[in-house]
Amino acid sequence: MDPPDDDLLIATAAGDRDAFAALYRRRRPDVYRFALHMTGSRAAAEDIAHDVFLVVIRDAHRYQPGRSGVVAWLLGIARNYARRHSAQRTTEPIDGDEAAQGETTPLDAIARDEEVARLRVALQGLPAVYREVIVLCDLEELSYQDAGRVLGCAIGTIRSRLHRGRAMLTAAMRQPDGDLASGRVPKWVL
Repeated sequence: MDPPDDDLLIATAAGDRDAFAALYRRRRPDVYRFALHMTGSRAAAEDIAHDVFLVVIRDAHRYQPGRSGVVAWLLGIARNYARRHSAQRTTEPIDGDEAAQGETTPLDAIARDEEVARLRVALQGLPAVYREVIVLCDLEELSYQDAGRVLGCAIGTIRSRLHRGRAMLTAAMRQPDGDLASGRVPKWVL
């Protein structure tokens, strides 16, 4: 990638509109996807992505190269907005347009869409501390160190939350409705 994200953010802080536009084009999908996973709502994800990049325009000078990566910094901002949004959260069904392409038959596509929908329901049912770490590490593919920076906690905490969150997600996916609240989940998972 030319130029690196750090350079684009530094140039944005200096007022370079082209650098901001390049950073926006490159990293908006990451922010949107994270917000979508955290809120379950496309409208909320759009709002959060918009708000994150308004913060970038205003506060790009606050970014400290070397302390964390640009993606981790952006997702940390998105996390704060997603948390604020969760109090008034309303979810809308997300159709399968983000699902992987290339299914072999229409039945395969339907089955995959149903499984993705169940996964999204199960993910939304997790407590926020576990949902955040699963989204950051498993879906956004951040390192434990970067996830720790985003969440403000130690790598050991990230690992334990990820382990427990995955167990909870697995248990929820084993439920017919993919819901942890159904009461059929073993107590050790909760």
